[in-house]
Amino acid sequence: MPASFCVTGGRVLKGTIHPAGNKNAALPILAATLLADGPCSIDNVPHIRDVETMLELLAGLGAAVRWTGPNSVEVNTAGAEARDLDPKLCARIRASILLAGPMLARFGRVTLPPPGGDVIGRRRIDTHFLALEQLGADVTVGTAYKIEAKRLAGTDIFLDEPSVTATENALMAAVAAGGPTVLRNAACEPHVQDLCHFLAALGAEIGGIGTNTVTIDGGAHLKAAPFSIGPDHIEVGSFIGLAAVTNGAVTIDGVRAGDLRATLMAFERLGVRPRLDGSKLVVDADQERRIRPDLGGHVPKLEDGPWPAFPADLMSIAIVVASQCEGLVLVFEKLFESRLFFVDKLIGMGARIVLCDPHRAVIAGPSPLRGGVVDSPDIRAGMAMLLAALAAQGDSVIHNIGQIERGYERIDERLAALGAHIEKVDDGR
Repeated sequence: MPASFCVTGGRVLKGTIHPAGNKNAALPILAATLLADGPCSIDNVPHIRDVETMLELLAGLGAAVRWTGPNSVEVNTAGAEARDLDPKLCARIRASILLAGPMLARFGRVTLPPPGGDVIGRRRIDTHFLALEQLGADVTVGTAYKIEAKRLAGTDIFLDEPSVTATENALMAAVAAGGPTVLRNAACEPHVQDLCHFLAALGAEIGGIGTNTVTIDGGAHLKAAPFSIGPDHIEVGSFIGLAAVTNGAVTIDGVRAGDLRATLMAFERLGVRPRLDGSKLVVDADQERRIRPDLGGHVPKLEDGPWPAFPADLMSIAIVVASQCEGLVLVFEKLFESRLFFVDKLIGMGARIVLCDPHRAVIAGPSPLRGGVVDSPDIRAGMAMLLAALAAQGDSVIHNIGQIERGYERIDERLAALGAHIEKVDDGR
C-alpha cells in the first residue's frame, strides 16, 4: 500500500548522520557487472527502490544476485543471457537505459523498452545511441529501441551533450570494443568517476578520469573484482540544507571533500557555511542565513550546470533553503524544464517565490512556513518538501513518498535519530 510521511515541524535537529553510497554510481556499476567474468562484491550500496529494480532487471537476465549485508550485494552475471528486459521494470527507473552499453558489449544485441524515472522534463536519449552507433552499433527506433553490433570498434567520439548516462553507456561499450576510444565532452561527475574506477578494477585501461576527455584502451578481458561505492554528494547537500532550515547542529560523517566544492560555494552564497574536518562536514547551529548580494548590491544568481558546477539535483534543496534566508536570489535551473514546478507547493506553505518561467524563479526570504498536505513529485523535489515540512510550524503530510524512497535510504529513521518528528503511515487515500 502507498505510504505517506506525517511530519511535525519546528524542531531543531542535532547529531551525526552518515551519507549513503551514491545512488547514481551504484546503478551503472551494477549494470557494468555484466562485463565481469564472475561474482562482484559491491559495498556501500544504498538499499533503495531504484537499486532493487536494477537488481531485478539483472536477475531477469539470469544473473545471481544476493544481498550479503545491509549495504553489500554480490552479483554474478556468469549465467546471464540475452533475454528481453521486463518493460514494467524498465518503466520504473531511468537507469534501465544503462543496460544498453553492457548488454551490447556482452551479447551483441539489446532490445531496450522505454526507460522511466522522474518526470522533470524531456530527457533525450539521442546521445546514447549516437555514441553507440559510432562504436559500430545499428539502432532501430520503434516502440522499443533495438541495438545490434557484430563487433564494436574503438573510435573518437564527441558527445553532443555531456550526458551522465550517455557517457556511462559509451564507457561500458568502449571497454569491450577493439582498440582505443577517445570520449570527448564526457560527463565527469563523481558517480561517473566511480564507474571508471570500477571498470579499472575489473581490468579496463581508462585515462583522463575526472576530466571531460576520457581515453579507453578497449578489448581487455575483464575479471570480477570487489568495489566500494563513494558517498552520495547529493545526499550530503540535502543534509546541509536540512541543518540550515531547522537551525540545527548536524555533523555529516563520511564525505569526500573534492565532491563538494560547488555545493559549499552555493550554500555560502545563501549564508550557510559548513566546516570541513577531514572526512566530516560540520554544520553549526545559528548559521547567518543571509543571501550575499553581488557586487554593487545586485540580486545574485544561483545556477546549476554540468560538473564541476552546482548539481542540478540540489536545486530543489537550495530553493527551500533560500526561502529561509534573508534577502533575494534568482535561481536558474538550466537542465530540466519541469524541475521547478514543485514550487507551487512551497508557495502554498508560505514561501515567497515568483516562478518566472520553467527555468527561473525568484525567492525572497525569510518566509515562515506552515504545515501543509503535499505530494512528492520526484525524488529531489520530494526531499525538498520534506525539508520544508521539518522547517514549518505545525503538521504536514507528504504523500507519494515512494519517490523519495527511490533515492534516500530509510530517510525517516535516519532523520528521526537527529530528533525529527516523522512517522511513516499507510496512505488511506
